[in-house]
Amino acid sequence: MKQRVSTIDGLRGFSLLGILMANMLIFQYGMFGKDQLTDLMYADHLAYIWLKIFVESSFMPIFMFLFGYSMIMMKGKLDRNGSKVKRHFVRRFLLLILFGLLHSFFIWEGDILFSYGLMGLILLVFLNRKKKTLLIWSIGLLIVTSLMAYGDPNEMIEDETQLNAYVEKANHIYSTGSYSKIYTFRNSDEDPFGWPDYMYVVVLLVAPFITAPMFLLGMYAANKEWFATPKQEKKRYVWFASVFIALGLLLKSIRYLIPDSSWGEVAYTLGSSLLALGYIFGFALLYTTEKLRVQSWFEKVGRLSMTNYLMQSIVCTALFYGYGLGWFGKLGVLVGIGVALVLYVLQIITSHYYLKLFKMGPFERVMRVGTYLSFKGKPKRKKKDNDKVVIEEDPLVSNG
Repeated sequence: MKQRVSTIDGLRGFSLLGILMANMLIFQYGMFGKDQLTDLMYADHLAYIWLKIFVESSFMPIFMFLFGYSMIMMKGKLDRNGSKVKRHFVRRFLLLILFGLLHSFFIWEGDILFSYGLMGLILLVFLNRKKKTLLIWSIGLLIVTSLMAYGDPNEMIEDETQLNAYVEKANHIYSTGSYSKIYTFRNSDEDPFGWPDYMYVVVLLVAPFITAPMFLLGMYAANKEWFATPKQEKKRYVWFASVFIALGLLLKSIRYLIPDSSWGEVAYTLGSSLLALGYIFGFALLYTTEKLRVQSWFEKVGRLSMTNYLMQSIVCTALFYGYGLGWFGKLGVLVGIGVALVLYVLQIITSHYYLKLFKMGPFERVMRVGTYLSFKGKPKRKKKDNDKVVIEEDPLVSNG
């Protein structure tokens, strides 16, 4: 159990590195401007393609996988405590939704916590399903949602002139605006695509099905106790890492090797999830040998995953937006990757020293207090054993 938690914490930390590098495009160019970059220098163009193939859309699915995995771990602990499982999960996911709303309204529009909270409530339907059911739903939804990407994504844009005008306006506001102006613009109802109202309803209804496969696969993996005994599972890790990384990179490259192909988006969507799986098994290989210092670096960042994720938003908006240093659109893609690496190293250092003083991060503590309705942030199990109360640890946080 101890080893398994360490692996999962390490994967969380590893995924935060990729998420930060991918999000750096949004911090620098905006949510919609990042896909409208046409006049990049050669080095930045290569860096942009590298991000698109090796990083973007393949690290967020790792977080989804771990979310589903941790749900099953937490369910097992609550079951052993005799606790009301779904009641705890509902409180936890409502807190995620609240944090997500606060994050997206007041800090940054690229929030994932809100959607994860909503997805968690939906996943409660699958909490007690059989392993085979989880696998079938995961694979089926992955295939179907990938096929939904068939065609030219530019066809979804009703008015390209409107999108360009929106991006230009966003660039000006984010690079020069005060916090008040950026807040107002971020929370306005201005439509960059020119879609009719019903399209947003369709997107809202379809979104859970698009993200569900990796969540469900994580739940399946936890039920199968993947990563519980890394040394015994080494052959599986090598095989899956080799196949999924190669296939994922190939599929994601089709969009750029054959730019006019109608299947490019299908391949990219499917390849993103397969590459994420390859990264998961490739990272797990680190735990099949003697533990190295690099694993503990990722684990410490992972143990403070919510705090580090939110701090990435706070620090990067302060660096790039007008009310901070105003670097928006000025550094370039390659330098942006360098900034992400420097910030991540700083998070490794701060996480290391923080965990010497405290057991969990401030946001993690609030989540646990709200989930368990206990100021200690621990699930309790009372039983008569020499008149003592037995307290068990939350499986989502390592004690290492």
